[in-house]
Amino acid sequence: MLDKILKILNVITQVILLLTAFLSIFMAYIIFAPDELPKPFRLQYQYDTAFTTPEPHVSEAAASEETTTTETGTHDFIPGEGIMVPMSTKIINLVDPGGRRYIRVTVVVEVAPDNPEYELLPEEEKIAYETAFEEKLNSRLPIMDDTVITLLSTKTYEDLYTADGKEKLRTEILETLSEKLVDLHILSIYFTEFVVQ
Repeated sequence: MLDKILKILNVITQVILLLTAFLSIFMAYIIFAPDELPKPFRLQYQYDTAFTTPEPHVSEAAASEETTTTETGTHDFIPGEGIMVPMSTKIINLVDPGGRRYIRVTVVVEVAPDNPEYELLPEEEKIAYETAFEEKLNSRLPIMDDTVITLLSTKTYEDLYTADGKEKLRTEILETLSEKLVDLHILSIYFTEFVVQ
């Protein structure tokens, strides 16, 4: 009698192990297989957007106005379409007890061209415009450097070591630079190097 129970338990255990292995392989296929392959369902990821720049809501009237603006040759720039201004790498002590922690960061500021017809310029005029605009931006680099250094020198290790901390810093830099450089339309801030120790 006991042998029969043990055999039944052994069969049940093997079935459970096979089902677990099948489910594991099935889930790995769903998660890691390219979306071009057939799948019974697709995963959709919901990201925390608390610290990202919200997409502006465009009403139908604004959308029709935008198409007319595009027809006249003007363009509203979005992040990724601007002119990049790389800043020098900064090493700054953080406000921590003992003063042994520091940050090494390289910031790139993306600025929208002040010519709304920039996208429509012929290639030679675009290059000449970019050169003149970059000279204007380079003259503002001391203000940008000072802003970044001042902001970073008020931060602690705990403020910066998380992803949320980096996003908050990005937002602070963007807002402060926008307040100080009112004649420039700053689209985004990028970190090309970010080391906190």
